[in-house]
Amino acid sequence: MKFGKEFSVQMVHEWQEAYMDYDFLKTLLKEVQSFQLKTKPPAANPVGLKRTLSQYRAFSGLTQRNSDYTPESPSSPDDIEKQPIFVNPVSVDGSQSYQTTFLMPTVGGGEYELLFFRRLDDEFNKVDRFYRSKVEEVLKEAEMLNKQMDALIAFTIKVENPTGWSDRTADITRLASDVAASTAPLAASTPSGARANRRGLQVMDVIDEGSITREQSDESNHGKVKKESDYTIQVEEVQKPKRMIRTFRPASLEILDNVKINNTLATPRSTIKNFLKAPQQTELKFTRENLRKVEEQLKGVFVEFYHKLRLIKSYSFLNTLALSKIMKKYDKITTRNASKYYMKMVDNSYLGSSDEVTKLMERVEATFIKHFSNSNRSKGMRVLRQKAKKERHTTTFYMGFFSGCTVALLITLVLIIHARKIMNEPGRILYMETMFPLYSVLLNLDMEMDPKTNDYRAFTELLPLNVLIFLLIVLLLPFNMFYRSARFFLLTCIFHSIAAPLYKVTPPDFFLADQLTSQVQSLRSLEFYICYYGWGDYKHRQNTCRSNTVFRTFSFIIAVIPYWSRLLQCLRLLFEEKDPMQGYNGLKYFLTIVVVCLRTAYSLNHGVGWRAIACFFSAITTIFCTYWDLVFDWGLLQHHSKNRWLRDKLLVPYKSIYFGAMVMNVLLRFAWLQTVLDFRFKSLHEQTTIAIVASLEIIRRGIWNFFRLENDHLNNVGNYRAFKSVPLPFNHVEDDDNDDRA
Repeated sequence: MKFGKEFSVQMVHEWQEAYMDYDFLKTLLKEVQSFQLKTKPPAANPVGLKRTLSQYRAFSGLTQRNSDYTPESPSSPDDIEKQPIFVNPVSVDGSQSYQTTFLMPTVGGGEYELLFFRRLDDEFNKVDRFYRSKVEEVLKEAEMLNKQMDALIAFTIKVENPTGWSDRTADITRLASDVAASTAPLAASTPSGARANRRGLQVMDVIDEGSITREQSDESNHGKVKKESDYTIQVEEVQKPKRMIRTFRPASLEILDNVKINNTLATPRSTIKNFLKAPQQTELKFTRENLRKVEEQLKGVFVEFYHKLRLIKSYSFLNTLALSKIMKKYDKITTRNASKYYMKMVDNSYLGSSDEVTKLMERVEATFIKHFSNSNRSKGMRVLRQKAKKERHTTTFYMGFFSGCTVALLITLVLIIHARKIMNEPGRILYMETMFPLYSVLLNLDMEMDPKTNDYRAFTELLPLNVLIFLLIVLLLPFNMFYRSARFFLLTCIFHSIAAPLYKVTPPDFFLADQLTSQVQSLRSLEFYICYYGWGDYKHRQNTCRSNTVFRTFSFIIAVIPYWSRLLQCLRLLFEEKDPMQGYNGLKYFLTIVVVCLRTAYSLNHGVGWRAIACFFSAITTIFCTYWDLVFDWGLLQHHSKNRWLRDKLLVPYKSIYFGAMVMNVLLRFAWLQTVLDFRFKSLHEQTTIAIVASLEIIRRGIWNFFRLENDHLNNVGNYRAFKSVPLPFNHVEDDDNDDRA
């Protein structure tokens, strides 16, 4: 693979704009090369040997003595005259930048080379500033992690030995004194240098054994071993008498006076307290359960922090390599030796000379292995350097396969109905009002036409209920099978969406709630299942649900629940983030709730007044929702964009796809007009029309999902958001005070 492609593959896509524009610089070099090819003089010796310029110098002779030969200094005047570029640092707006002066502007094509170095400087300064800013960020985060580790160690001391560490320190000191006394006879007969080394080794070995023995005793009392290496060790050498004493220096417990544990898992109780401004409990509870939670949370923080350091180091390496590659191409095209001087500047710059990230990575590795991996380096490094998961296309394959099967079944269903004129049968209306909402597929229709299964109507009536029960069992199955983690994650998101705004709104929660807004007809089908089987209508194939008051009431409630969840989520985000856009988004869902209620009332009453009101509010809401889809959710319709009426960045290379998606979204948004204007299709039953409209809404939501995720990804790229935010377990009171002052 060529370096240009490898460069684009290895880069952090959220930082794409901050990388060196390697392809553009290659384009500039191609212009330099094309100019040289046009103005290249014919070869002076086309038939003879190829000669370099050095072969035309005066012959130095064969008998020149070494004493008479003086090598040319790199800084000699001749070398400076031959130097094609000169790079010097300059100060621009208080920040250091680098500027390259091309020393041969009068040569042929010099203006092209001058432009190349100007753009090269711009790219390098951009990379250097971005790298410097990221290093400053991680250094600030490292300071915060220092406080977190101090709090963790102090918290661990309180949990492991609540009575304090003074007694243990005295024991260790006394143990060291006993060892020194026992080795005194041996020390008298040992040379001084070997004596000192041996004394230190023996004392350390015995102290380690004593520590391990004491820790094993602690394990039996507390269930957990805390190694001596988990705490700072101070070694002192006393001259009189000469002995090596190794003592603990416990972490200060005073830090716990200004620390409280963050409650990262919002619960309904904490939400209500926060809303009522009730005082939160700040007292630390020194329990093993809290210690385990804090360690797990801080472990995740370190893993994410180390991942960030690796990406920053990779960013520095890739850009430095790209600079080296592009300068070698320049030397090859122009036959100048400019890369030596430019790369010397790169090596001396902050990008090439800073080692803060490397040192910080080493300290993070040591800390993680020591405190979170039980001093097992291989285990700790496996956690820190997690291997990328292999891409599995099984899900994509099955989605495509089953989607194709569904389309084939639908086409078959339509052809069978049309060929056999089934909808002209006397019982077609009853069938469409009872069995079609239950199945909506080919299976029951095939059994109805088959004489062998036509006599078992009671069994066929129960098939949809059995399928639904089977799916619910699989969804709620507690065993580790059938993608248990994914199933439980789905159930958690559903519960959070229903219980909004009592839980903190996360992207999976509001994204799932958006999907449920397009599944209103599916939720109503579940309501019909409960009514049809609960009232016993399936025994007689009768539908008395629509005349039932309870069923009609729940038709309103079922249709409103998804939009109500999104409205409450928007209100919570408005309360937490103080973002007015969340208020406008909530207004969109409130208007949708009004429209859904009006359309449901019209579908049940069919009055002229209901129809007029439903049409008016539906038109306003649909225009509002369509504009929100295109402008805010998709980020399109930007008339000042370089891609007119779209946006500056597009992941799909064909603009027609975006315009087609916008037109499709508008048309499918207005597909519900059939339910309000009550269009009559001669060959379609009302239930068939409802099923078609619901299917079109699901298709529209699928299109919406693609462009919404694309816009979110581009927003992350624009803001250089390449990492997820991991909450810290401890909160320092002085940090809160500083934030309040700011």
